[in-house]
Amino acid sequence: MKRFKKRILAALLLVVLVISFSGCSSDSSLIQFESPKDGQTVAEIVVKDYGSIKVMLFEEQAPKAVENFVTHAQEGYYDGLTFHRVIADFMIQGGDPTGDGTGGESIWGEPFEDEFSDDLRNFTGALSMANLGADTNGSQFFIMCSPAMSGQDELDYYNTTTRTMYGYDPIDYSKEQMEKYIEVGGAPWLDNVHTVFGQVYEGLDIVEEIMGAATDENGKPETDVIIETIKISEYQA
Repeated sequence: MKRFKKRILAALLLVVLVISFSGCSSDSSLIQFESPKDGQTVAEIVVKDYGSIKVMLFEEQAPKAVENFVTHAQEGYYDGLTFHRVIADFMIQGGDPTGDGTGGESIWGEPFEDEFSDDLRNFTGALSMANLGADTNGSQFFIMCSPAMSGQDELDYYNTTTRTMYGYDPIDYSKEQMEKYIEVGGAPWLDNVHTVFGQVYEGLDIVEEIMGAATDENGKPETDVIIETIKISEYQA
């Protein structure tokens, strides 16, 4: 009987350990900073006079946003458009055929819903959908690029004070996500507000160079920053 009880106890302990380790694995997910996997859909944003920004796309977490972006790219929708809004130490925004931030539509001809995932955050390097409010996604997108944070206090400020100011609840980030935000920077107040559907894995220096362009008071570059084309392919190591 004692031996039987010991086996039951050992089995229960094993279940607890499995659950615990599974939880840690999920919480610590930082898939945006992993290398692209063979066969993963990737995009090369070719910017005239600057170079290429290579982005891996997350079809599982944001299927509609990825389908929209990929289809637009393959059909040449983005060819010749500009990064019409550039804010130093923050982000570059493009994908609007009108070139002033007021236009663009999805491949379905109407806005589509937001897709939020706890695995994807607006870290520096994130490719996210621009919008005019909840579920108003069209064709415009932005690439986040901000400096590292000074520490936990700065992150807490963005996650509490800034989010509350905009009417959003703070987010319960994992320890790994908090550490990553502090390390690489980003915009926590945009999480669960703007859909993240990709991450730059090569060419973040190009984004930084674009952010150095002279702009007017609205963030529009004085000299057009032109997207020559966006190439879609499957990643091969």
